Amino acid sequence: MSKQIGPQSEVLFHFTIKLQDGSVADSTQLHGKPAKLKMGDGSLTPSFEACLLGLTEGSSHSFELGPDDAFGPVNPDNIHHMERSRFAADMSLEEGAILSFTQPNGAEIPGIVRGVAGDSVTVDFNHPLAGCQVTFEVEILAVEQQDVDK
Repeated sequence: MSKQIGPQSEVLFHFTIKLQDGSVADSTQLHGKPAKLKMGDGSLTPSFEACLLGLTEGSSHSFELGPDDAFGPVNPDNIHHMERSRFAADMSLEEGAILSFTQPNGAEIPGIVRGVAGDSVTVDFNHPLAGCQVTFEVEILAVEQQDVDK
């Protein structure tokens, strides 16, 4: 009998996330290294985890997820207009460039340059796939059940 993914399972799996046009946004197979997940640990959104529940070791499935169930809608509050002077003078600020910003607590957060107009740089701190409908393809390689009494 195949092992089934439950709320406490540890899962080893390959995944591919595709956009509506069929292009691949991310894939563990491209890197040749499967993902490992403990269900409920917060590393995947509840909607992504819900897609995995009940799947069995050795199976492959594909799921369509809308923006609210995948990476969320685009939040306009996460788009900031910044003065060009806040960036290094020799930094090339091109539309689509991904930059790293240090938050006050020291954590790093990526931002995508969405536009440069004069002395203003528009930086988007939303997840790059926010607002996108995606196809989530998974191949379940191994499932280990964890004791719920621990």
